[in-house]
Amino acid sequence: MSAPPHVAHPSHDDPLVRAASEGIGGPVGDRAAAHPWWSPLRVVLAVACLALALGMVQKSPCVAQRWAGGNTRYAAMCYSDVPYLYTGRGFAERLLPYAPNGGRYPAMEYPVVIGYFAYGSALLTQATMGWPDVENRARYTPDGIYGAPGVAAESWRYFEVTAVLLAPFGLLTAWFLARASRGRPWDAMAYAASPMLVLAGLINWDLLAVCAVAGALWAWSRGRPLLAGVLIGVGTATKLYPLFLLGALFVVAVRRARLRAFAGAAVAAGVAWLLVNLPAMMWGFEEWKAFWTFNSKRPADLGSLWLVWQQAGHTIGVDTINTVSWLWFGSCCLLVLSLGLLAPRPPRVAQLAYLVVAAFLVVNKVYSPQYVLWLLPLAVLARPRWRDLLVWQAGEALYFAGVWLYLGGYTASASSGQPDHTYWLVTILRVAAEVYLAVMVVRDVLHPELDPVRADGRVDDPLEPAPSVERVETTRSA
Repeated sequence: MSAPPHVAHPSHDDPLVRAASEGIGGPVGDRAAAHPWWSPLRVVLAVACLALALGMVQKSPCVAQRWAGGNTRYAAMCYSDVPYLYTGRGFAERLLPYAPNGGRYPAMEYPVVIGYFAYGSALLTQATMGWPDVENRARYTPDGIYGAPGVAAESWRYFEVTAVLLAPFGLLTAWFLARASRGRPWDAMAYAASPMLVLAGLINWDLLAVCAVAGALWAWSRGRPLLAGVLIGVGTATKLYPLFLLGALFVVAVRRARLRAFAGAAVAAGVAWLLVNLPAMMWGFEEWKAFWTFNSKRPADLGSLWLVWQQAGHTIGVDTINTVSWLWFGSCCLLVLSLGLLAPRPPRVAQLAYLVVAAFLVVNKVYSPQYVLWLLPLAVLARPRWRDLLVWQAGEALYFAGVWLYLGGYTASASSGQPDHTYWLVTILRVAAEVYLAVMVVRDVLHPELDPVRADGRVDDPLEPAPSVERVETTRSA
């Protein structure tokens, strides 16, 4: 019988956790017995439950105000896109997303998995309210007018239903992270206890894509590249960024001679993406393209350095922003490729994935507050040190507060015509925090002895399957 895997304890390995543990008796002892029920996985899931519940509480001021327009949603920092899309995209009339609607509503500007999920949530909402009549009953206006009597109450219920439906995906993400990193289940605690999970988890539907990414990492670590590819394809049909995970897997596959596994993952991702998108493409191809056309024509928007540059008095066109952004991202991908190929040891998957996604976000045309969730599972596996993760999330939390104060006109009045220097500052600090964590990850890649995961010499990459697992998977494929 094989010996159980060594479990890394943060109170031993992490200086910040070790210091904090002194208040409750110090680091866990070498002879400490494991609790018969409270395993690390169950503790992580319990904390994740608490964080997701607090996320619902964080939105309670907007729920109490019944998602009315005005500055309450900004002053209380409880804004969410969810209730506004119930009327804004025809869900109140049970119109299929991506199907032609005669111009009555804007086309759904999100990838298809979000469209399907949002539509399913609308059906469940209306089922709980007795399937109300839907003929010509909703008209969207930005000031919070919801149309026919009863539609407003449905939109409030719609947010609550969506919040409940998203919670299992948040928990499943914690499960994937704790199970993916063999011998290091406590690394997932930095996700479960993240303040940004509380603050940003219910702004949009991004937890669906986050769960797909975490699931892909778990599948890859278990020697199941086809399943990893399927989850990457589904994730890419939810948000674009899970596609970038293939770049990290490619570099690692080259270094570890696993190109066959990578090829299987890449093909599975493409097939899964196409199959998930096919119904929407058949309903209305032009409406399906709205996500792509919307983002290509989108000007500099909230959270981007481009917006700061423009507000500072510089004129720059959308085409120029698109070109420079993609050139920057392509250059960063080449640098990550070079780093991965030339590093003294094969980099860990999570390290490369964080670097690629962070490079995309740093120069993207928009940075919505919930985009921090894209980086969260990658960051906690790439650099499992609480000090660095908290420094990064402090920058994110500062931006979270700053963007709502900016939208509410609290840091600078739009009518005054004066630039909002406070908003510029929090945007720059957020980018600096992301770059800081990226620098620490690059340092770990170049100096593996400084990598918290590899420092004890027991583990190489927890996300790489054991050789025996890889042999079993290869046999099954054959």
